[in-house]
Amino acid sequence: MQGRTLGTQGLRVSDLGLGCMGMSQSFGPRPPREEMITFLRAAVERGVTLFDTAEVYGPFHNEELVGEALQPVRDDVVIATKFGFALDEDGRQTGVTSRPDHIRAAVDGSLRRLRTDSIDLLYQHRVDPHVPIEDVAGTVRELIEAGKVRHFGLSEAGVATIRRAHAVQPVTALQSEYSLFWREPEDEILPALEELGIGFVPFSPLGRGFLTGQVTAESEFGEGDIRANLPRFEREALAANLALVDLVSDVARRKGATVGQVALAWLLAQQPWIVPIPGTRRLERLDENLGSADLDLTAEDLAELDRASAGVQVQGDRYPEAMQKMIDR
Repeated sequence: MQGRTLGTQGLRVSDLGLGCMGMSQSFGPRPPREEMITFLRAAVERGVTLFDTAEVYGPFHNEELVGEALQPVRDDVVIATKFGFALDEDGRQTGVTSRPDHIRAAVDGSLRRLRTDSIDLLYQHRVDPHVPIEDVAGTVRELIEAGKVRHFGLSEAGVATIRRAHAVQPVTALQSEYSLFWREPEDEILPALEELGIGFVPFSPLGRGFLTGQVTAESEFGEGDIRANLPRFEREALAANLALVDLVSDVARRKGATVGQVALAWLLAQQPWIVPIPGTRRLERLDENLGSADLDLTAEDLAELDRASAGVQVQGDRYPEAMQKMIDR
């Protein structure tokens, strides 16, 4: 991998990062800790430098895992984490919160769990409608000045919020969903990011498994798998949405690649400041994903993929209603 720079703030990372959430939650039983530590270190050996976690993943388990695994190579990697959810004593989410005192406490906790003196990229996980974004950005600016944080990021933020935050503390990266399966950011988000010099980190770049070619109309999602509760994966929607996978598969066969590699290569081709963070817990899948950085899609390939994506009306919302309401517009 050649590496990319997220926006104009100088944060250099690998072409693809690694989303770490699934190592602690949302996709079935939690794998053995030692197995995931070995996996994370193998990712570093393969050239991955951007690792994405959050205090709420687990909660807390994921940051502890990432911190332990990456401590021996801390100077060689970029760790991104997030604040912004309120948790009760049992670790259950009770809503969003970005009060300045909460941000400071969250950062201190993340630093301890990540075994580091500074967080490379700190995201607000979800916009808090009750706290002015200027207060959030100002608090992060103070943490940057104190040396606890290097770069400021937002997640699932709308254009107006991005502009207001950026005016107080330059935003290095926005993290939101983007893929052949979900192209809404192209309407307003991507033009604004280009204008402001902000990098983009797409999560779920493979549509939560849809664009791997491994999900079928008969797929069942068991206990602990978030997809069992997502509208897009309900039986009727699932069958309809697989039409896009079939079209991407045509390109993949012609290129001698997998569906997932084509989907990631398409993302990489959109802008040089886009860095997807596909999540996986399997080494063979990691190697497959990283191979997308070497896959050359021609202008004709890209046009075919654009037509395929535009021609399939994706069925079902991204999230259940309660989670949909947390997305800033």
